[in-house]
Amino acid sequence: MAATRVTPTREVRALRIVQAKDYPLYVFMLRASEILDFADISRVSRDEAGKLIGYQRPQVRKHIQEIVEYLDSDVPIFPNPIIMALSPDVVFRSTRGGNRHPDDGISDTGRLTIPLPEEGKAKPAWIVDGQQRALALSRAQRKDFPVPITAFIADTVNLQRDQFVRINNTRPLPRGLVTELLPEVDSPLPARLAIRQAPSKLCDVLNTDKSSPFLGMIKRASMSGNKPTNAVVTDTGIVEMIQESLTSPSGCLYPYRDIGRGETDFDSIIKALIIYWSAVRDTFPDAWGKSPEKSRLMHGAGIRAMGRLMDRILGTVDPLREDSPERIREHLALVVPYCRWTAGTWNDIGYRWNEIENGSRYFQELSNYLIRTYQSTRRELM
Repeated sequence: MAATRVTPTREVRALRIVQAKDYPLYVFMLRASEILDFADISRVSRDEAGKLIGYQRPQVRKHIQEIVEYLDSDVPIFPNPIIMALSPDVVFRSTRGGNRHPDDGISDTGRLTIPLPEEGKAKPAWIVDGQQRALALSRAQRKDFPVPITAFIADTVNLQRDQFVRINNTRPLPRGLVTELLPEVDSPLPARLAIRQAPSKLCDVLNTDKSSPFLGMIKRASMSGNKPTNAVVTDTGIVEMIQESLTSPSGCLYPYRDIGRGETDFDSIIKALIIYWSAVRDTFPDAWGKSPEKSRLMHGAGIRAMGRLMDRILGTVDPLREDSPERIREHLALVVPYCRWTAGTWNDIGYRWNEIENGSRYFQELSNYLIRTYQSTRRELM
């Protein structure tokens, strides 16, 4: 008589949560190195007939690498669970007498027995949410890093896809909120966020420094519902203006960075920003401090375009000299006759003052026009 073949299994401690009668949730832990041993990743593709199969979006290499770098940092915290759909072959057994409280019909603890994948056969789980995190965990140095898993039983791709769509259909955090939170983050950030951290800190200073022309004028996400009436400028416009000048070799703030040492002269940057934008305020008093609906100077496109002009002017005028405020005002005066911040139509580009919007086309055309006008007017006076 042939011996019965026993399928190898892995047993984990788990919490069972009853949300829907036929689809309980299981919460348990796996080590980083074990996740892809148990679970497959389905990506969006089509079969030979053109029918959509799978459901995961393509890998994003840069995002995965950012997660790997964070996991390999000194104090990684990984609270977000990987969500899996489990084969119906898994078995859950309650721990008799193991629960401290009487069964409330909602949750109980026990052991989840998961069949291990055999060569050439499908794995017992599919990743519904957390594809990139799972790949990053598999590449991290800490192979024994404990990872929370939330799972449910699903034996059809349709059910998996339905859960994937529902789980991933949440709205991302507002960009303004992320921008405002960045200065408060002490742990290492991915490069794409770290590059926005310094401009966001500088934006905070511009909004709170008593000598700043933007004092109390910058709208931040935390002000929602109780913002002061003079908060008329969006923080994203300010942050983008600073970031572009800091990171572009042609930016006037770029020289204040020592890239080799990883140091930045923030005091000098703040002085330069305050001196230049104070001169802008003094040059356009009728357009300063109004809402973007009444003045396009206070609009995101206006702030960024004047930021581009700042790079040209402060490339000529040292903002740290004593006579710099007067000299900057002299340079700004060259474009005053051609600006239409609150009324009229912009020459050459043909937009009425209130037709300037936040799209890149408007910003590029406005900034190019201001720079061309400034440079041509300077040449005529030389």
